[in-house]
Amino acid sequence: MVSIVRLYADDTRHDGKIVRDVVQGITGQVTSAADGQPLPGTSVMVKGTTKGVVTDFDGHYELEVGNPDAVLVFSYVGFKNQEITVNGKEVIHVALEEDLAQLDEVVVIGYGTQKRSDVTGAVVSVPKERLSNLPVTNLSQAIQGTTAGLNISQNSSVPGSTGQIQIRGVNSINANTSPFIVVDGSPFFGTTNDINPGDIESIEILKDASAVAIYGTRGSNGVILITTKRGLSGKPRISYNGYAGLESLAHRLEPRGPEAYVQKYADYMRARGLEQTDVLPNTFEINNYNAGITTDWLDAVTRAGTIQEHNISVSGGTEKVKYYVSGGYLDQEGVIKGYQFNRTSFRSNLDIQITDYLKVGTSAFFTANNYDGGRANFLFAAAMSPYSQVYNDEGNYEIYPMSPEQLFENPMLGLATDRLERDKNLTGSGYAELTPGFIDGLKYRLNVSYVHRPGRLATYEGRAANDNNGTAYIRNTEENNWVVENILTWNKDFGKHHIDITALYSAQENEYFATAVDAVGFVNDELSFNNINAAANISAGFIADNVPRGSYSWQSTLVSQMGRINYSYDSRYLLTLTARRDGYSAFGSNTDKYGVFPSLALGWNIHNEKFLSGSEKVNQLKLRFSYGETGNQAVGVNQSITTANTVLYPFGGSTAVGALAGRIGNPNLNWETTASGNIGLDFGFFGNRIRGSIEAYKNKTRDILLERNIPSVGGYESVWDNLGEMQNTGLEVTLSTVNVQTDDFSWETDVNFSTNKNKILEIYGDGENDIANRWFIGKSLQAIYDYKMVGIWQENEIANEDHLGHDPTARPGDIKFADLNNDGIIDPENDRTYLGTSLPKWYGGLTNTFRYKNFYLSVFVQTAQGGLKNNSDISYGDEAGRRNTPAEVGYWTPENQSDKWPSLRYTNTRGYGYPRDNSYVRIKDVRLSYSVPSSFLEAYGVNSLTFYIAARNLYTFTDWIGWDPENNHDPRGSREWENNYPITRTISFGLNLSL
Repeated sequence: MVSIVRLYADDTRHDGKIVRDVVQGITGQVTSAADGQPLPGTSVMVKGTTKGVVTDFDGHYELEVGNPDAVLVFSYVGFKNQEITVNGKEVIHVALEEDLAQLDEVVVIGYGTQKRSDVTGAVVSVPKERLSNLPVTNLSQAIQGTTAGLNISQNSSVPGSTGQIQIRGVNSINANTSPFIVVDGSPFFGTTNDINPGDIESIEILKDASAVAIYGTRGSNGVILITTKRGLSGKPRISYNGYAGLESLAHRLEPRGPEAYVQKYADYMRARGLEQTDVLPNTFEINNYNAGITTDWLDAVTRAGTIQEHNISVSGGTEKVKYYVSGGYLDQEGVIKGYQFNRTSFRSNLDIQITDYLKVGTSAFFTANNYDGGRANFLFAAAMSPYSQVYNDEGNYEIYPMSPEQLFENPMLGLATDRLERDKNLTGSGYAELTPGFIDGLKYRLNVSYVHRPGRLATYEGRAANDNNGTAYIRNTEENNWVVENILTWNKDFGKHHIDITALYSAQENEYFATAVDAVGFVNDELSFNNINAAANISAGFIADNVPRGSYSWQSTLVSQMGRINYSYDSRYLLTLTARRDGYSAFGSNTDKYGVFPSLALGWNIHNEKFLSGSEKVNQLKLRFSYGETGNQAVGVNQSITTANTVLYPFGGSTAVGALAGRIGNPNLNWETTASGNIGLDFGFFGNRIRGSIEAYKNKTRDILLERNIPSVGGYESVWDNLGEMQNTGLEVTLSTVNVQTDDFSWETDVNFSTNKNKILEIYGDGENDIANRWFIGKSLQAIYDYKMVGIWQENEIANEDHLGHDPTARPGDIKFADLNNDGIIDPENDRTYLGTSLPKWYGGLTNTFRYKNFYLSVFVQTAQGGLKNNSDISYGDEAGRRNTPAEVGYWTPENQSDKWPSLRYTNTRGYGYPRDNSYVRIKDVRLSYSVPSSFLEAYGVNSLTFYIAARNLYTFTDWIGWDPENNHDPRGSREWENNYPITRTISFGLNLSL
């Protein structure tokens, strides 16, 4: 852009002479110092005057000044004001620094927005930089560790897997404990894979009762509000964001090598007192040993993983019509062979100002997720003998590489499985916003949305996968949801008084339908699952656990009314009152299906008091308190009614259809209610160079939705009921500091710390524990209830008969357990005890961000401390000495009398789970970026260009022995393919480009 310098004369006279005033034209661009993105709508004012302009869509401005020494003031919501003296310059580019603590910043709350200074609830914004420049595949990965009170467990690194999200602990035992997600004001139906992080403008986390009560029955586990990008007036803007990266195992739990494996077998035979007739137990192993053939099975089943993502968007519009259109593609090839995930997504947001009083808009997105492909078995690979082969002499997979041992199949056989797994999400929503002029501040908004989610899973195992009959399974699902919301708001200022009122009436319906079929006996493998009728035997397959065969459907409805009042006086004293009433169709016929959930919140902006007015040290000081109730409807339909399943049986020489007990219903089933109290302090000192918040809360849940076991003599094994009470208390601290701030260099630190203590107060009302489910009154959920290991029995202890009063059957090398009741017997009734919980005592994150001119370096460290978890990597039995085990897991021998590892002779008949502390500190994300100066880009018509390199899961500091302390690596889980996948390290290169 070329500057314009214009000279002209007016008839202003001074001392009787005509004076020529020099009027200078100034041009430039305003961008964000954080990422170089233009800031449209920035105010550019001549200080001390009313003269000014607003930047256009690309952040450009033109302004005339009559004084060469004029001072320009640049201001933008959420950024620090900046003043620059003209000094005769014709081009002035400005990069504004973010001011996260700016009190007039507008934040998204439930069903509206509010100035941050007026917010009374616990509402936290996720840093925007977490939504770009990171090699993440879904929302949960992007926000992990960023916010106090938000705990995300990345249970698996399987491509396409999602993390388990919890806000302020676990408030329920059996019911859903995930937060409620709202996208652009509408309830979100789907998984976090369905949301493209590149389309997200902002994310707010609602944590306390005042913030979440407005969502009633769906808010008891917290709320995540997501706002997607929308168009702005101006010429079309094209943006491209993309990266490509490589993935590898973040840590290798190496199995024993060939020599150590041979030695282990010899030690095993000696420990068992058996005669060793050959160097290894199995024929194939002996042949390979003699031939010098070995296989590194971890290398055989793994590969260099790849990941790439490309997003392109076009946005723009006029003052009346604004649009945003985007498309994205993600492709990930996992580090374990066969695992992959790809996603294709499209989004379109449109806003139209039809008249001065009517505005309408639409939002639509489509996501297609693909998880296709057979998968190698990582568990078997870690267990295989190194003296075995992947392929036989014909070049095919060796079915049993340790033949005649048939306990472990070839880990590669899964790659021969024909497997299709896909799901889609088609969501459309619209709104109409009416602002009638006859009542100042009154607004009516109608929101409507519809979601269609089809899914398909089909598998076929044939001859190449060691199934000589051929087995196919097909499952098709379809979910449809619609929501209609009527929202009425009124905002008004009366002098120092401000009031806004929100009223809501909404209705929602969810429908689900699924069909499944099994088929066995195909003459060949050519048609796979594509012609199920070619099978010899066809039967209705299971839809899911505890669900009838063949086909299954359900429908539920929710009707809600809500009212909220926000009041502030002189921006000092704040009040929020909320009440919501929800009716849920799935609750019992003997109860009121409606529940009412009120909340109250108070706030005091202490910094606005006269005794702090003008303080240079105290910039923000706000005290908040809230108390209220929320409900949990998160229990499946048909739990309040008794159901029966059909069964085929022979009768009179033919097949008849009969009824079999399915599920017993509870007509008294009702709401689970959580009462929450929260007190918080927000602060900002020394020009907001030190800012943050401290929160303390206590949540108490009653009438817990609990699936309790009942005697099976009546044909039913469990029933849902409202039983028990539970409590969560916690402390959250967020702190941000500007450690160094100069023109060329800055260093900022962000810290968040969270602690949560979970406690069961009551279960069945009789004061008794439920040991079978690991539920203990006064203790936390996810309990570790086991024997207490105190060492290993040594030869001298057995010789001195020290074991007789504690464990009479013990032998040297056995695990020594504490005899808690001192009866001389180690038994499950008296010697198992509560050892701890897998829930961490505290967790947090630390981010350091450095800027030098146009270079930015961000280092994010994540930690979780004080958790206890059973270690499946060291608890597997070594079946007959024929299973490979991790090299880090030792064993007791007479020559090496370990006090940590048992003998190879020891059999874990007591089912000890080897619980270990899984605390860790992880270098989670490191990102280095460079923003090309805008002065260079202007000549090429480019608005902004940023290059970056990012690393994820760089290193983990932990005493945990296993693949990963966070990963739920338990192959006995219900989804074997997901739980057998170690955590991965990703190094990626990317760029962000705007035209």
